[in-house]
Amino acid sequence: MPSSFYQALNSMKNQDVLSVKNYDAGASVTEAYTDFEHLEKDTQVVSRSYNTSGNEKDYTRGNASLEASIDASVIGNSHIDWQSRDLLPDQMGRRAFYSRAADAMTGVFNIEKFIQLWSNSTLKKSAGQEWLPCG
Repeated sequence: MPSSFYQALNSMKNQDVLSVKNYDAGASVTEAYTDFEHLEKDTQVVSRSYNTSGNEKDYTRGNASLEASIDASVIGNSHIDWQSRDLLPDQMGRRAFYSRAADAMTGVFNIEKFIQLWSNSTLKKSAGQEWLPCG
């Protein structure tokens, strides 16, 4: 192999990205790690849509949700964000954002995060959890 091949191979940067969207809940979560020397992670994502019976969807509030449990040990860069938005567009065709949050970190660190986004506001807050209603 030519030396340029090995130079290109050595200059490649590590990257691990997970992005999940639940359109029924109006929620999305992104977890990204770049330029890392060490990465151990355990990420569990549960995305629930509206119940369907036959050809019709059950639009009962609270059926749709997006939950992410993130546990990671990192030496490098990390970016974790989530957002919640309105399910229905306004007269201009845009959907309002209820909230957005982003965490960007560089260095040696551990992450423990649980994000729970539901399509209603009846869920009670649990200790140690970030929660935001989506509707």
